[in-house]
Amino acid sequence: MSKTPKKINLALQGGGAHGAFTWGVLDRLLEESDIEIEGISGTSAGAMNAVVLAEGMTDGGRLAAKTALQSFWWEISLLGNVFNPIKKTMAEKMEDPWNLDWSLSYTYHELMSRILSPYQSNPLNINPLKWVLEKKIDFKKLCDSPIKLFIAATSVTTGRPRIFKHDEITLDSLLASACIPFIFQAVKIDDDYYWDGGYMGNPVLWPLVYRCSSQDILLIQINPLIRKEIPYTSNDIINRLNEITFNSSLISEMRAINFVSKLIEKGKLSPDEYKDIKMHIIKQDNIQSELNASSKLNTNWDFFQHLKKAGYTTTEIWLKENKKLISEKSSIDIFETFLK
Repeated sequence: MSKTPKKINLALQGGGAHGAFTWGVLDRLLEESDIEIEGISGTSAGAMNAVVLAEGMTDGGRLAAKTALQSFWWEISLLGNVFNPIKKTMAEKMEDPWNLDWSLSYTYHELMSRILSPYQSNPLNINPLKWVLEKKIDFKKLCDSPIKLFIAATSVTTGRPRIFKHDEITLDSLLASACIPFIFQAVKIDDDYYWDGGYMGNPVLWPLVYRCSSQDILLIQINPLIRKEIPYTSNDIINRLNEITFNSSLISEMRAINFVSKLIEKGKLSPDEYKDIKMHIIKQDNIQSELNASSKLNTNWDFFQHLKKAGYTTTEIWLKENKKLISEKSSIDIFETFLK
């Protein structure tokens, strides 16, 4: 007699090339036939992974989703070889295979992005990611997706998040979710303009709370909360500020989830009226500590494979230790992890 699959929602953080770690996580989760993904909230690279997986599932189930993710990241790497302005010399690769800090091309790119806006440096608004998405995603199919999708972008004019549901997701909304203001021009949708969704939700959790039946949320964390080293260079300071900014809304939502859970636990709120969210996290502390912000721009295929393998292996371990807790209780202490 087959068991009823355990439903779970996924929250996928953005982080450029580091999204390949999430690819590895998803690749392993798709092999668990008794785990059903009900909803996915994604931002930036997390949004790409979410949409590629959802369309693959619509086309041909789990195997098709795995194939679609592999193909997507391969295409990103191919285009990166041609259009990525940051190229490491052999000596630079030997010094550090993944981070780009000491690459002359990276230093030049960072300097120019501080001097020239994308409206000046890229007046034609060329974005190779657009070509990959046009080639790989049939947005009409997303309306039939068995997975509920929630993609976040940040309004330039209001500073508020906008959440695009699966039947609202277009090429522009995906590009908006990954629109880094120093690299790309703001994306116009309807009567507003949008930047990267990470500024207001990396990722947003509330759609998974209110619009999905499952009480379990699995956060795939690729944006580190903690860095023990104090940044001294101006570039390191900017990068750390970005990490803190991109985590701030997530911490706020975690605080709210923890607050409601504690009130339910004390009997002050009814679980029939309020959802007792069970939180889980997959992350790789070793990977996060060895990589810095510059590596988010590394589109080398070997780097993607390195991250994918780490995501797959980390998920393998997580499943052995925590799969039994899905639908039962949280596998983390929210206060200790996010609020202490």
